[in-house]
Amino acid sequence: MYRKKLIGPFRQLIPMTGLALKGAIADSQLTILENAGILIKDGDILAISSFEDLAKNSEDVEIQELKGNHTCIPGLIDAHTHICYGGSRAKDYAMRNAGKTYLEIAKAGGGIWDTVTQTRKASKEALIKSTTKLANRHLKNGVTTLEVKSGYGLSVDEELKMLHAIKETNSLVAADLIPTCLAAHMLPKDYDGNQEAYLAEISTKLFPILKEQRLANRIDAFVEESAFSAAQIAPYFEKAKAMGFDITVHADQFSTSGSQVAVDFGALSADHLEASTETEINLLAKSDTIATALPGASLGLGCGFTPARQLLDAGGSLAIASDHNPGSAPMGDLLTQASILGAFEKLSNAEVLAGITFRAAAALKLNNRGRLAKGYHADFIGFHTDYYQEILYNQGNFKPCMVWKNGDLVFDKHS
Repeated sequence: MYRKKLIGPFRQLIPMTGLALKGAIADSQLTILENAGILIKDGDILAISSFEDLAKNSEDVEIQELKGNHTCIPGLIDAHTHICYGGSRAKDYAMRNAGKTYLEIAKAGGGIWDTVTQTRKASKEALIKSTTKLANRHLKNGVTTLEVKSGYGLSVDEELKMLHAIKETNSLVAADLIPTCLAAHMLPKDYDGNQEAYLAEISTKLFPILKEQRLANRIDAFVEESAFSAAQIAPYFEKAKAMGFDITVHADQFSTSGSQVAVDFGALSADHLEASTETEINLLAKSDTIATALPGASLGLGCGFTPARQLLDAGGSLAIASDHNPGSAPMGDLLTQASILGAFEKLSNAEVLAGITFRAAAALKLNNRGRLAKGYHADFIGFHTDYYQEILYNQGNFKPCMVWKNGDLVFDKHS
């Protein structure tokens, strides 16, 4: 039985090493290794070097030699999704494109509450089935790690149903699912009380169970005029921090204040930011909070993009995520969305790739993936090309032909 495996050669390998977590990145800063191989042991990278050199010292090594030219990059990381849900919001999308406002759609029975209603009707088994299907779709598109939020249950029991479904799905799929509790998505329409009472109930009753059953170590909240104000969410986040949870925030999507909350509470990330002004940009740039752009929501809602170029130029750290959800971001294609954001915001290839690899990993507090180097998880993807710039040039139309997770080939386009 072999103890190690060697995969390659890759005509080009982009390890994403030697790049800063914050600030702008020029393409000239990218390391490009040619005819490289990846030596793997127990699911982690042991070495990256010339394939020929690694093959010479091949005792106790299984060599998996690739035919044809391939370019390799780290497995993609999608740091913000809502792929656990019931039903569809195709009607919402049609109404929005026909000129209806968010409020008008909600009054007509659409919006987040529609998905809450349909998710509550779904069994845990049905949610596992649908989440598995979507997670596997992301995997085929090169996403080896993705965050998955609750937030369509909006009661203790229904949030637990969602988080158990996410946990069980994680054991069924090759990709790693990182759970986040978004019970503070909106005030449930059937809740007999105000925002403060709801948040107090969730933090008192749900938070201890999350810890006890290890269902999530991340707490998210939608800080927005239509959901929870900065003042209302503060006690909720204070309790979460006191219990050792990591914080992330839906911030500045339609109005500002969420970025300030994120920075005040030392959040790992502030996500959306379409409404961010120079004030919020500078605030985030001076903090350790990762700014996460969600171009899928901009495309789904037909609104402006996160000011990604300004955030990077100000010295901030930018991750890019799909926000895959049934309402505002139904596309769920990270590579396509990141490519489009890059075109509109004038981001270098290096900045886009950083946003969907190691900077996205930082938004999830994962220091063992997102780069290809010794000690990192052997999560990587291959494209049928001998030049890495072809990947983003095709704006998402060029998909990986192979995906490896922990050193195992989990998707092969030709198999």
